Amino acid sequence: MKKNILSAATLLALALSASAAASEGHGCVDEACTVQALVPVEAGGGAGQGAIEAKRYGSWGFDVEGMDRDIAPGTDFFAYASGNWARTTEIPSDQSSYGNFRVLRDLSEARVRKLLDGYPKADPATGGDAAKIATLYQDFLDEAAIEARGDAPLRPLLAQLREAADKDALVRASVARGFGGGLFRLMVSDDQRDPDRYTLYLSQSGLGLGDREMYLRENFAPQRERYLAYVAELLALAGWDDPEGNAKKVLDFETRIAEAHWTRAQSRDRDKTYNPLALPEFDAKAPGFPWASFFEASGVGHAERAVVRQDSAIPQMAKVFADTDLDTLKAWQAADLVDSMAPLLPARFVKAHYEFREKFMSGQPQPRERWKRAVSFVEGVMGEAIGRDYVALYFPPDAKAKMDDLVANVKLAMGARLDALEWMSPATKAEARAKLAGFGLKIGHPDKWRDYSALEVREGDVFGNALRAQRFEWDYRRARLGKQVDKDEWGMTPQTVNAYYNSVKNEIVFPAGILQPPFFDPDADPAVNYGAIGGVIGHEIIHGFDDQGRKSDGAGVLRDWWTSEDAAKFEAQAAKLGAQYEAYEFPQLPGMHINGKVAMGENIGDLGGLTIALEAYRRSLDGKPAPVIDGFTGEQRLFLGWAQVWRTLWRDDALRQQLVNGTHSPGHIRAFAPLRNIDAWYEAFGVKQGDPLWIAPEDRVRIW
Repeated sequence: MKKNILSAATLLALALSASAAASEGHGCVDEACTVQALVPVEAGGGAGQGAIEAKRYGSWGFDVEGMDRDIAPGTDFFAYASGNWARTTEIPSDQSSYGNFRVLRDLSEARVRKLLDGYPKADPATGGDAAKIATLYQDFLDEAAIEARGDAPLRPLLAQLREAADKDALVRASVARGFGGGLFRLMVSDDQRDPDRYTLYLSQSGLGLGDREMYLRENFAPQRERYLAYVAELLALAGWDDPEGNAKKVLDFETRIAEAHWTRAQSRDRDKTYNPLALPEFDAKAPGFPWASFFEASGVGHAERAVVRQDSAIPQMAKVFADTDLDTLKAWQAADLVDSMAPLLPARFVKAHYEFREKFMSGQPQPRERWKRAVSFVEGVMGEAIGRDYVALYFPPDAKAKMDDLVANVKLAMGARLDALEWMSPATKAEARAKLAGFGLKIGHPDKWRDYSALEVREGDVFGNALRAQRFEWDYRRARLGKQVDKDEWGMTPQTVNAYYNSVKNEIVFPAGILQPPFFDPDADPAVNYGAIGGVIGHEIIHGFDDQGRKSDGAGVLRDWWTSEDAAKFEAQAAKLGAQYEAYEFPQLPGMHINGKVAMGENIGDLGGLTIALEAYRRSLDGKPAPVIDGFTGEQRLFLGWAQVWRTLWRDDALRQQLVNGTHSPGHIRAFAPLRNIDAWYEAFGVKQGDPLWIAPEDRVRIW
């Protein structure tokens, strides 16, 4: 999990454009990359039929019928735990992957739809949040009105690009529309070296295909060829001259930008991504780009500085911008504009966007139903207002109390693990203990809710409402520059099926949406709960001690509190873990592998999280033997509970996208990969030398 505030603006961008989800930093929830999410942040749900009751799993919290007991646990633990489920489950036609996270997202989406259908239509200027939500939702559903308006809402923005007299004017025009679309991305977030204050961050951007690898590796030539055709289609929809010729120029331009970009692994390194630079110094540091106009048009010209994340890439990107002719830059911006706004426009725009972004790039056979896209759109604009009503219906107070107990037990287990570590020195251990003691915890929902009174919503103006929502969100963020950090703010809405760790706030956060079966079931066997939500709790705690989270102290300050000897030992074990994950093969995608350095934090989180969840479960027994249920021991049930939450099926193209653009290992790998380093798993299932999943004890990774 990552990022320091999944803002409404970010959600809105995700809801509108699949390219946003493919952009650099896919696992990050904020531009500073300080908030780490359990799973990739996604918009929308699957092909659920609208059920609003949570599914139950077996008689004790686990779906025994979904197992394949003909497969030995040491041969393929995913198949053993979920083989029958995998054989009998089809990925819904409007999805590119499917599993238990998606099941809960479908549930959350159906519940939100029920809420939205119940909000009465009223004047959004006087009817409060409910009227604004109803207007946003119902206007998005009104396809006839959208068709009647045609591309009229888009034309003024395209005209601004066409009429730009120079590059300075072009940058101002692109910033003014508020949907990114530039070389650089701005974000206001907690200062990693001064966690009580907000600061400005600047990151690399500008790639329609998301990651630099898509432009530079030979095996992605088919994706580049199809992207070229898509850019030409976007330009034709925009009424641009010579769409094919300009598309080639756009792709050439983005390829040069890709060459300048940092890799995903480099962009994760928090030691290298905190580079403060005074705003007046940008012209000297990265000449060729109209920095003053960019900052002024963005409304942050008064900031003293920006923290640059990829400092050596920025000058190269500025030079590419300077070396590129104005007409090519205009075409690039026009294509990006149409791509970003297509979901709000007539069917011909929606179809083009779907055919490339979802169908070709992710293998999704059919587009999501209109109501699902409407739910995503409205949640992106006013998610917390909806969440306030959601928790009143779907998050009972006793669920929070039980989660409090689980988290407390897992934290105690982490403390015990720290005390028992043989490889860590007393000095580093004392700092680690202090950090653990200072962990903040947020469960279910915020205690105070977002105020949307300043958001202007107009009836019959879906396109304009999206632009105003983006501006509303950005104005809210930029107004906080240099001010005190709001420690109570949440980075996800309550209905979100995810969780995160924030390294600057040093807190773990669990929205109500994930606190349901199979992750958390108050009536389930405790062992299953410890393997499922206990493992998730542990995962988030471990993010504070993974390869990047460990670089902040207990107060959230980015500083080195490790002895050099301890850091070297940690890094050696982390490298072993990375090599394990990079060795996994995907027969349907020859040559594709998990990037061990990019997924390192998540993989450490899984291994450490499940390890301390096991410790917490053992402690919960108070020395008593665990009962045997349906022939399964307590520890067997714990490991099965973990595997069950990671049930995942993939379309080939979606799996390729995850491996290229994601920071998380695919779910079916997460179901078994960390277990191979836990001795108790071998003992629980009798896994022995010679079994395919066997790792010799001396080669098992032992970090936390």
